Amino acid sequence: MHTKRHVQYWVIPPEADAEFAAHMEDVLEVYSRPYDPKVPVLCMDEQPVQLVEEVRVPIGATREHPKRVDYEYRRAGVANVFLFAEPLAGWREIAVRSRKTKADWAWEMGRLMEGRYAECEKVIVVCDNLNTHTMGAFYEVFEPARARAIVSRLEFHYTPKHGSWLNIAENELSCFTRQCLAGRRFGTEEELREQATAWYEELNAIQRGVDWQMKLDDARTKLKSIYPKIKL
Repeated sequence: MHTKRHVQYWVIPPEADAEFAAHMEDVLEVYSRPYDPKVPVLCMDEQPVQLVEEVRVPIGATREHPKRVDYEYRRAGVANVFLFAEPLAGWREIAVRSRKTKADWAWEMGRLMEGRYAECEKVIVVCDNLNTHTMGAFYEVFEPARARAIVSRLEFHYTPKHGSWLNIAENELSCFTRQCLAGRRFGTEEELREQATAWYEELNAIQRGVDWQMKLDDARTKLKSIYPKIKL
């Protein structure tokens, strides 16, 4: 007799993987560096958001009952959210775009490099190793000289495969999903952008930074099984 059991899906790292260990230690070393406004650490992540239109006008909340929303809805396409976070500065920003392409990513990165980070010597970027996160992407959006000016001040550090949890921006994106997206419907990109902006501006106002706890020594002890045996 077979019984149904609850299964929790999780990303389980390999028992021993030298590449995983190498990329993990590289990211952890970046997180251990002291804050330097001239060479900031910027983490970024992204996710799609389903846009949903109301079929009927919701009934506003009163003292007697909460806001009432009809169970029917109409799908209105998908938007893509790019989240950028500077852990030690207590700063984050969300950009909402219609697509998730190399060009969209490069455009948003270029906007930050020529805006917020225009005076920085270098920006250290931690992100997932997706095929859209490449230096070549900038040359698809900007003229060569402009693309080179941006790329020359970027230093990329990629999280390992099955190790996206090492990206602080993923944690920030998870908070955004719970605190801003959960239980709500956004019919247009503009509605989503407006609420996302309100969310990150409130956090930026209090400069809530990120206290990353895992250090290199912790990883070598607690995740010992990930490290391969030394071959002599």
